[in-house]
Amino acid sequence: MKAIFFEKHGGPDVLKFGDLPDPEPAAGEALIRVRAVALNYLDIWVRKGWKGLQLEMPHIGGSDVAGEIVSVKAGSGWSEGTKVIVNPGIITAEDEWTRRGEDSVSPGYRILGEHLRGGMAELVVVPISIVFKMPDTRTFEEACAPLLVGTTCWRMLFKRAKLRAGESVLIVGSGGGVNSLAISFAKAAGALVYVLAGTDSKLDKALEIGADHAVNYNKTTNWPVEILKLTRGRGVDVVIDNVGQKTLENSLRAVARGGRIVTVGNTSGYSINFDNRLLFTKQVSLIGSTMGSKQDFIDCMQFMLQHDIKAAIDRVEPLKDGAHMLQRLEEGAHFGKIILKP
Repeated sequence: MKAIFFEKHGGPDVLKFGDLPDPEPAAGEALIRVRAVALNYLDIWVRKGWKGLQLEMPHIGGSDVAGEIVSVKAGSGWSEGTKVIVNPGIITAEDEWTRRGEDSVSPGYRILGEHLRGGMAELVVVPISIVFKMPDTRTFEEACAPLLVGTTCWRMLFKRAKLRAGESVLIVGSGGGVNSLAISFAKAAGALVYVLAGTDSKLDKALEIGADHAVNYNKTTNWPVEILKLTRGRGVDVVIDNVGQKTLENSLRAVARGGRIVTVGNTSGYSINFDNRLLFTKQVSLIGSTMGSKQDFIDCMQFMLQHDIKAAIDRVEPLKDGAHMLQRLEEGAHFGKIILKP
């Protein structure tokens, strides 16, 4: 099969496009022909590697898979050719967290494309427990786009930040998969949505998909002041800050007293310094979140169908262009999801 893969960690140059042996499903697994796979910033972190990450090489990234059943090695009702999507979150053991429905808190939680070989290939093998029928109203591209980021957004906004109708939310950055989908989720939930964007074109796109107010952070010297002006000095109830190092202190200045800041990432770096007086005098809650449970995945998909929400798609390209598309993702040139088609 053709695949995008790497045999050692490093920069973009370690990525290869070529032939690898077709995978074979073990007991309890399904072999899926990949029709579309969406890229995530996670693919870049995994390629770079980190201390303690141990992967079977060559490694194939790609967490978001939509495709067709080829074969199943389990007692199930799945038949060849059925269109399916894959929940990227995998439970490998039962423990106190999984019993509470907090799957992604469990130390045994794994993610397709991160810990296991993923879908940037013509074929992928996954546990049958994470396979779901693809909605009839979605194309392969539309179906794969929100899988990882949708689950992430659902838990981040509604389970961790506990966003409610009538509240205000600021999304720091608009072009990434999580942030662009968070705009649609927050708006559908009845929130007032403020967005930061780095270019006027991204600002316009954010407004098109539901943002109420958008600020170009490259055209203002102090964006927290702009947010305070827009909120008449109050600040926002919830800030989504997945940038980290460059923005967290400003997020503390933009959030309302008693507000919440939630994060699922750190695209600008993880070593963060801030004035903690802002944290305790304003009594701000700083909340971490990662992916979500199987039920979060199901609830998210149903929410998107009920509200006819589709993840923003930046572009759809052939699998062979995967290395170039990952570079586009790393440079932040995109708005929404980048999709590859084998």
